[in-house]
Amino acid sequence: MLKEAGLFGSIDKVNEAIQFLIDLEPPEGYWIAFSGGKDSITIYELVKIAGVKFEAHYNFTTIDPPELVKFIKDNYSEVQIDKPKESFFKLVERKGYPTRQCRWCCDVLKEQGGSGRKIVTGIRKQESVKRSKRRMVEFCYKKKNTIYINPIIDWLDSDVWDFIKIQKLKYCCLYDQGWTRIGCLFCPMAGRERRLYEATLYPKYAKAFVLAFDKRLRIAKDRELRSAKRFSSGTEMFDYWINERHSEDPDQTVMFE
Repeated sequence: MLKEAGLFGSIDKVNEAIQFLIDLEPPEGYWIAFSGGKDSITIYELVKIAGVKFEAHYNFTTIDPPELVKFIKDNYSEVQIDKPKESFFKLVERKGYPTRQCRWCCDVLKEQGGSGRKIVTGIRKQESVKRSKRRMVEFCYKKKNTIYINPIIDWLDSDVWDFIKIQKLKYCCLYDQGWTRIGCLFCPMAGRERRLYEATLYPKYAKAFVLAFDKRLRIAKDRELRSAKRFSSGTEMFDYWINERHSEDPDQTVMFE
């Protein structure tokens, strides 16, 4: 347990999380869902302090910021990097682009692994309206006998940053550049302005998206899909997607045929 109550105003939250992990420790140990973000390095440190058995896994999506990937490799070499069978771009060729209404990318690239295990996550209620309804212990409805353990579910951003400061944890440099959350590039949930910013910051990734859309169009034309009639190039499709014009389109399933 931590005892530096004078240094950390939420010492009770820390000790509660540590005791929680100790009490629920499974014989085989926890599966840590590690992303490299601030919440993720916090839970990683908590399980170490708790002294429980665990194995940490990072799902490499192929569209993570390169700074994040480097940070994980440099500072968390013991974390297992799980690579997907198909890259995000290959999946775009086959499945079409992801949208807010159909975010197949998370299911395929980020939520694999840990089936039948107790999975520790860094999910917090403060992150979104949807997550505000989450609990410390949750049973997965998709994976049989899988339980999610969310030890910092009630922590605020300030709690997380205080903990990182006191424990002197290294964190990804993108936070010092103004990023508040770090995830996949061009995420549909991030919003139009954010995606446009990332396209400017990472032109090579933007180019890879365009190439994937070009290939998707060729497949659509071969199969005589509706999307083949709507776009003349991958660049046009990328512009349509990144500017969220699809969100106003009554036929939002155009790419998923």
